[in-house]
Amino acid sequence: MAFASPSLDVGAFPHTRSLLSKKARSPKRHHSQLGRIVVRSALREWNDYEDAVKRKDLAGALRLLKSMEEATEVAPLNGSSQLGLFGVETRRDWEVLDTCLNADDLRLVANAYSFLKNRGFLPNFGKFTNIVLEGARNVTPDVLKASTGLEASKFAPKKWGLSGSSQLAMITFLGGTSFLLWQGIDIRPNLAAILGLAFVDSTFLGGCCLAQISSYWPPHRRRILVHEAGHLLIAYLMGCPIRGVILDPIVAMQMGVQGQAGTQFWDEKMSNDLTEGRLDGTAFDRYCMVLFAGIAAEALIYGEAEGGENDENLFRRTCAFLQPPLSIAEMSNQARWSLLQSYNLLKWHKHAHRAAVKALESRCSLSVVIKRIEDAMSTDR
Repeated sequence: MAFASPSLDVGAFPHTRSLLSKKARSPKRHHSQLGRIVVRSALREWNDYEDAVKRKDLAGALRLLKSMEEATEVAPLNGSSQLGLFGVETRRDWEVLDTCLNADDLRLVANAYSFLKNRGFLPNFGKFTNIVLEGARNVTPDVLKASTGLEASKFAPKKWGLSGSSQLAMITFLGGTSFLLWQGIDIRPNLAAILGLAFVDSTFLGGCCLAQISSYWPPHRRRILVHEAGHLLIAYLMGCPIRGVILDPIVAMQMGVQGQAGTQFWDEKMSNDLTEGRLDGTAFDRYCMVLFAGIAAEALIYGEAEGGENDENLFRRTCAFLQPPLSIAEMSNQARWSLLQSYNLLKWHKHAHRAAVKALESRCSLSVVIKRIEDAMSTDR
């Protein structure tokens, strides 16, 4: 007798059909539950990330960003709400740059820029690194004038009280002093005290007190912003990670920055070369361009430079590491070449430089300043 395998009529057993339907839907439900878990985890990590940014903890903020990036790559996102969540939250990635100023490990700062660039946030970071390989190397004063329309003397930093707005301030001070003495008002004790304080400030504090007072004068402060924005933009375009921009002279002194303000940047190649007792020409060129960018920015906007004396001194000290050392003529040519390269790069990207100046003037954070630069450069295309 043949054995007939009985056929299963699912419709005849409603309860069985219900169980099978639940089993059929379970993967989808599991998928949805997993998606909600991913969202809750992402929100928790974003909150942790924001806390790390507030604490200026670069290592922690960068670790969380990398963790969240890995999560979005492997997690099965479900629904537009989750995609929208990550689309909105990734706008905060920029904020990791605001933690760089407090970072002691500059390689960590470089990692933050590399991470953002790899994610497509910093398309112009390091875009002009190879510009140092272009153009003639011999830049005479005549070549500099023909290219910029300015005499070489216009790029030379001025001593305080001898030119520009500082000269006007000096004339006003001397005129006021003479008038008071002519009126028979003895101000010699006050004058001696002022000169004594100025001497202490210049000798022991690097002139930061006078710089702090001068920074409150709008025209002078505007020039400082133009100068530092020049450093910042050229460092960014040359691929040198920027640790931060310090505009307060007292804070600059506390952080060991000479001068009225400072832009802290890092060139890994040059740092490694100096550690090994040598200096690669390309890295040196790139460094010099960033170093003279502040002077070039002032010359471009005002027709001459006033600040930059500390930049020139740093240039001379760096030249001492070169083997063989540069002659005076070679140092002068290197300075002019660097000025011309930075001047042209700033001229080509005036909108980006102006955007950086406005952002610094509004006391925006570093992440906002760099975002404004990227926005300005994207509209120029």
